[in-house]
Amino acid sequence: MVVYLVYYVVVHTYLFDYSGETVDSNPFVEVTLSYALSYIAGTAFRRSSHAFDPAQFTILADNDYYSQPNSMSGTEKNPTRFAKFPTTLRGANKTGLGSSAALVTSLTAALLTHYLPPSEFDLTTSEGKRKLHNLAQAAHCAAQGKVGSGFDIAAAVYGSCRYRRFSPSILKSIPEAGAPGFAPALTELIDGSSWDTDIVKEGVCVPPGTALRMCDVDCGSQTVGMVKKVLQWREANPADSKKLWDELQSRNVKLGTILSEGKLDEIRPAVADIRELIRAMGTQSGVPIEPESQTSLLDALMEVEGVYNGVVPGAGGYDAVALLMKDDEATEKRVKDFVAKWSQEKGGQVRLLDVKGEMEGVRTENIKEYHGWIS
Repeated sequence: MVVYLVYYVVVHTYLFDYSGETVDSNPFVEVTLSYALSYIAGTAFRRSSHAFDPAQFTILADNDYYSQPNSMSGTEKNPTRFAKFPTTLRGANKTGLGSSAALVTSLTAALLTHYLPPSEFDLTTSEGKRKLHNLAQAAHCAAQGKVGSGFDIAAAVYGSCRYRRFSPSILKSIPEAGAPGFAPALTELIDGSSWDTDIVKEGVCVPPGTALRMCDVDCGSQTVGMVKKVLQWREANPADSKKLWDELQSRNVKLGTILSEGKLDEIRPAVADIRELIRAMGTQSGVPIEPESQTSLLDALMEVEGVYNGVVPGAGGYDAVALLMKDDEATEKRVKDFVAKWSQEKGGQVRLLDVKGEMEGVRTENIKEYHGWIS
């Protein structure tokens, strides 16, 4: 019954447009449902109760996760928190904020909170966050083809942190979703102690008066494909790639120390050193991690008063840049004015997002905040 129920949900999970017509499937939703409900069933089985009451879930995406097609200048702001897009989800360009990780993490947390009692899952506890992290990591890796560092899931659960990836071999202990033994193996994996992830929040911060901000560059990149190419390059060139990787790690650690100690005058050269190696990695792997167009944009943004430096975040590509800048209205206005002018002159669309780097990760919100968006 449990396997049938899970597969019934997965097979019939689709996206709908506003006329109610089926338009697309979503592997991240489907895999998350399969993993989360299988884990819940395994946990409930220990209590001799494994029935699922019907439930309807509404998934809303904050505007900053996707490029706004109707905001053609860098100063316009959509008046609603959850804009209605004229395209399907597959047709919308991502801003590079980790929308798939946020989707998987929030949906997993909602399912666990809804179906399990607080004695089995409590989001406010360290144990609850540990279970959520493990389950969301497993589901997200399965949905995107078992590639990626997993940092986006860790950040979605814990907020800003220093993260060391778990050993990929951990996920090899479970069968494919729906295969015999999948549910009990998944439950044992999530609740067990085999995860060697290292997540540290102490000492992770930016100097007071400084903010981590992002600019959307309306283009969109296929993260999974880019990551696979970089991994293929690493496998084919183990010695050279390791040398570059180790030096990049060293420079990243140096930047973290500079930020935690508040040494503002050292931010710009430290980030420049990191970008140098990122471009070298892109050249050697044949992947546009920091494309020339993004290099030009970042170099120009550095000339804006109050901007220290910036990088192309995540796996890189054309969809976003992240900036370390002063956290004040004057600097924000200068950046918005600059990207509006840049967009007009270069023929693209660059927009400073409202979102800022935060220390807090997943949280339970008051349902009243979503009045009018859900029924």
